[in-house]
Amino acid sequence: MDKSRRKFIKNSAIAAAGTYLGTVGMSAKSYGNIIGANDRVRVGVVGFSDRFKDALMPSFLKSNKELNFDIVGVSDLWSYRRDLGVNHIKGLIGHDIKACRNNDELYAMKDLDAVIVSTADFQHALHTIEAVNAGCDVYCEKPFAETMADNRAALKAVKASKQIVQIGSQRRSGKNYQAAADFIQQGKFGDITMVELSWNVNQPGRWRRPDLVAKIKEQDTDWKRFLLNRPFEEWDPRKYLEYRLFWPYSSGMPGQWMSHQIDTVHWFTGLKHPRSVAANGGIYQWRDGRRNWDTTTAVFDYGPQDNQEKGFQVVFTSRMHNGDEKPAEIYYSNGGELNLITNTVSPNGGLSEKHAAAMQMKANLLPNIKLAELVKVDAAANAGADDLVSNHMRNWMECIRSREQTHAPVEAGYYHSIANIMTNASVRTGYKATFNEATQEVMVNGKVFEY
Repeated sequence: MDKSRRKFIKNSAIAAAGTYLGTVGMSAKSYGNIIGANDRVRVGVVGFSDRFKDALMPSFLKSNKELNFDIVGVSDLWSYRRDLGVNHIKGLIGHDIKACRNNDELYAMKDLDAVIVSTADFQHALHTIEAVNAGCDVYCEKPFAETMADNRAALKAVKASKQIVQIGSQRRSGKNYQAAADFIQQGKFGDITMVELSWNVNQPGRWRRPDLVAKIKEQDTDWKRFLLNRPFEEWDPRKYLEYRLFWPYSSGMPGQWMSHQIDTVHWFTGLKHPRSVAANGGIYQWRDGRRNWDTTTAVFDYGPQDNQEKGFQVVFTSRMHNGDEKPAEIYYSNGGELNLITNTVSPNGGLSEKHAAAMQMKANLLPNIKLAELVKVDAAANAGADDLVSNHMRNWMECIRSREQTHAPVEAGYYHSIANIMTNASVRTGYKATFNEATQEVMVNGKVFEY
């Protein structure tokens, strides 16, 4: 649909609905921001990555025809992946799409409405800023930001815009997680006393791309544009393609895995960030030139600033040399546990009558409940990742039309990034990291952490 026709339809709808707007308290301007149900939403792809090809594109295709969304362009700095992306998407969508050498070319397209960002970890926040400044709605993969400067800048840009943003924290679109959030937020679980998170794999090739590393040439991409605001380093195809292994292009385990799990802590509790983080680990198994650890343990302290108030610890552990990628998330209270591996609430570990009586106390035991009994669960936490992504993508698409807030708005990304950056600060310095609420800075030894 050309620009003049889109404008005509929008203006006609506003004129026809003039009397209705007054009854619901909407201005003509705010009504005009709602994309019409019959108006096709034109989407661009920022970065043709494996994540986009294998997860985001299939999820998009589950809802795009029903909701009238289309992909019209793909931007990728590497000519090989750009051509690969065009041919792959064209084969699925059924029509030509524009190949863009960079995001400037993408945003120069007429009537681009939204973008899906699946670039390198350190680029997400900056690419979100570009998108909202171009007037586009955004689906942005996590982690949202790897530095507080990028994190603050992106939050400011999104809040100053009217764009719809969905952070790729797809647990927020899972029925099991929504049931767990409701159970905790309604006070039925009791005070959280501990959370255990883990994510383990045994994959020497995880985040490695040896075939592509051998294929790429500097002259076929734009290395300086790729680096954005990171310190200049000489061309290195591994850092370009295997960025998850190399700080400051990625934090590795915290940004890739922990950011998903720590987001549920913020969501369930309403807390924005840890009080402190201490992390330890190293490269114990895969000494392949990587900078980021293959083994990590991080301990988070959550709760009010007044140490006399109730709080709790979160422990995140991850190893890349032994495991079957079944992420564990277990919430503990004095009355039992909420287990997002089995999707159950149970009295396991709760205060029994025997031990309570010894201190003249009453027993405190949660009932046995399946989360499926609280709400219809579409998929188990660890067996339905594709369904979670599909639900999340659909939520974004629906919110583009309704202009309502997504399940994972920009604040979700901002908060998980604080925890991520605090973890990385401890990893990089060996000290405990804290957060300065007034300056919104991560602190180590009384100084602002800078990469």
